[in-house]
Amino acid sequence: MTDLPFDGAITQFYEQDSPDEIRRAIADGGKRDILADDYPYDRRLRHAAYAADLQALQIELAKLQADVKATGKRIAVLFEGRDAAGKGGTIKRFRQNMNPRVARLVALPAPSNREKSEWYFQRYVEQLPAGGEIVLFDRSWYNRGVVEHVFDFCTPEERERFFGQLPAFERMLVDEGILLVKFWLTVGRAEQLRRFLQREKDPLKQWKLSWVDIEGLKRWDAYSAAIRETFARSHNGHAPWTVIRSDDKRRARLAAIRHVLSLVDYKGRSDKVVTAPDPLICGGPEIWTP
Repeated sequence: MTDLPFDGAITQFYEQDSPDEIRRAIADGGKRDILADDYPYDRRLRHAAYAADLQALQIELAKLQADVKATGKRIAVLFEGRDAAGKGGTIKRFRQNMNPRVARLVALPAPSNREKSEWYFQRYVEQLPAGGEIVLFDRSWYNRGVVEHVFDFCTPEERERFFGQLPAFERMLVDEGILLVKFWLTVGRAEQLRRFLQREKDPLKQWKLSWVDIEGLKRWDAYSAAIRETFARSHNGHAPWTVIRSDDKRRARLAAIRHVLSLVDYKGRSDKVVTAPDPLICGGPEIWTP
């Protein structure tokens, strides 16, 4: 076990500290099985159906990209969620066939000492889209609402100030003409741990693991409380949350792309392809389960 990252801490958690029902779900679940009892599907979407839908939707994304560049539209898409919820994979499918100069990824590291002394939103403002750009945020200013709070990286006063300023900040973005899309990808506890175990054993994915991931496994309930409060304080008419249940990554990716495409009136849009996302896994905070 010593050749595994963090001395096999994830395997140790699975074997020694995870709740019995979570351990049983992982041990008994097949590769295509959905582990969460309350997920609306029992098995992962078959690859053939997924690949066909994804290709059609990515063609629509290419049309969207051309329209954004031609018209000067500005789109900002936030991807939030627990670790291993599938944010990176979903973003990858968005950008797979798009021009990186138009569809730009923002994944900011921990703030520098200088950035810590700035207005909290300042470094995110610098990354907002200019005309003709789509910016995809792999985590965003909502770090303060959840991760920083759970790990005491910010003070209660700093977090309260964040929530106090947040509605006006996002209102300004929308009033400025930026299309702001906020995704929360939610994943069940057993599925999250299964994905971590897979990462721990895969040399090509071990780099994705961090100390925060390891410690976060022990703080599921604290995360849940922070997420619940974040929804309550930041879900509103001008900047609503779209929650996607991502226990099946394939369904989640398709739902996210469909949702963004459905929000934009772009040249050449095919209404046969751009249908509403699956309401069983994509909706408002009411479909979120801790």
